[in-house]
Amino acid sequence: MEMKFEAIKLPGVDPQRPVVIAGPCSAETEEQVMETARSLADRGIKIFRAGIWKPRTKPGGFEGIGAKGLAWLKRVKQETGMYVTTEVATKDHVFEALKAGVDLLWIGARTTVNPFAVQEIADALKGVDIPVLIKNPVNPDLELWIGAFQRLYSAGIHRLAAIHRGFSTYDKKMYRNLPLWHIPIELRRRFPDLPIFCDPSHIGGKRELIAPLCQQAMDLSFDGLIIESHCNPDAAWSDAAQQITPDVLDYVLNLLVIRDSTQTTENLTELRRQIDSIDEQMLELLAKRMRISREIGVYKKEHNMPILQAPRYSEILEKRSNMGEQMDLNTEFVKEILKEIHEESVRQQMIIMNE
Repeated sequence: MEMKFEAIKLPGVDPQRPVVIAGPCSAETEEQVMETARSLADRGIKIFRAGIWKPRTKPGGFEGIGAKGLAWLKRVKQETGMYVTTEVATKDHVFEALKAGVDLLWIGARTTVNPFAVQEIADALKGVDIPVLIKNPVNPDLELWIGAFQRLYSAGIHRLAAIHRGFSTYDKKMYRNLPLWHIPIELRRRFPDLPIFCDPSHIGGKRELIAPLCQQAMDLSFDGLIIESHCNPDAAWSDAAQQITPDVLDYVLNLLVIRDSTQTTENLTELRRQIDSIDEQMLELLAKRMRISREIGVYKKEHNMPILQAPRYSEILEKRSNMGEQMDLNTEFVKEILKEIHEESVRQQMIIMNE
């Protein structure tokens, strides 16, 4: 499905990178919303975010103040002139938000993963001209993410943007949600005119990671940032660890280095030619390796041997990882490559076994 996205232009909002959306994870009280909004407005933020309905992993936690919080967003608009945005997960949320004059909507990761829910929101928005930002699904599924855009686009919503908030993992990692930057990079490759925002709050899960994640997003030419900012983060009713004060947000934004994306790349031509040549050599070597793997598969078949030789695989992983480390290559990077190569070698040998 071909999609041509329209730019999200808001009067008074500088279209230069980064467009910043900021505000608390949750609207908790009218005082908290207004104090945070005024402080952000004083620091030049033009778009205010706050969660009204909060889907939680387990019941019993704070699940949002509900529709009454929309009146607080209206007051933010009236008193600060900021645009306001909130998350919607059902058609009822959509109707309530539109009635309250919310300027932008976003669809959360837990909703994006459910095509039925996304379609319900798309149906509720038919005939409405409003920008919608769509977070990646919790699992690393690019096609599911694209499917959400297609559903909204088919409903007539062409002012769309993506929010990269990282992907869930059951392992204990540095990040709350793994960045997996290659996924939004591929989304950008397929849809060059689709704006992409980064959500460093949900990727990092810790306020000290927000600044470096913002810089990484800018280095990758992301269009904007959506950052959780609270007047008193430590007392926040949800996601306290990943929220920062408006003062800290201002400091982070002032430190950002914005790369010049308009520069020509003529001076890189020779280096890119070298990379092209090396890539060609790597592919030739991989093809040769797979030919040898198939020969091994023939031998195993003739001698009634199993395909998987676990000790040999462990030996390869350990030795090659050590070699890579001595060559200043990241060990995890080397292991991931070797795992992919081994998986393809096994697949090739399975074909031989089944012939």
